[in-house]
Amino acid sequence: MKISIQSIHFNADKKLLAFIQKKADKLDQMSDQIISGEIYLKLENTVSEENKITEIKVIMPGTQLFAKEQCKTFEEATDLAIESLKRQIDKNKVRSKPHLSNHKVDREILQIEED
Repeated sequence: MKISIQSIHFNADKKLLAFIQKKADKLDQMSDQIISGEIYLKLENTVSEENKITEIKVIMPGTQLFAKEQCKTFEEATDLAIESLKRQIDKNKVRSKPHLSNHKVDREILQIEED
């Protein structure tokens, strides 16, 4: 998966970028359908301590998944956003699986019983 990380209005240090890359790689292990990811790190201009925002967009065939978290640290916001995306990927896997219709299975059972 190709990941781009952009820090807006500040320069992110290498430790933070390495941490985010490591966390994002875990998403890639969950699904081989992920095409790319975009991560935005923003500093909100407020008095509050919780002024660090992590936004993550994951692009998959036919859909885009998105998570946004705001916390005291970028690491915490990234952790929460990744957890949210993991749940979204799991839900997407369930939705994309083909469902078998019960009536077809019933007919096959009846046919076996008749033989």
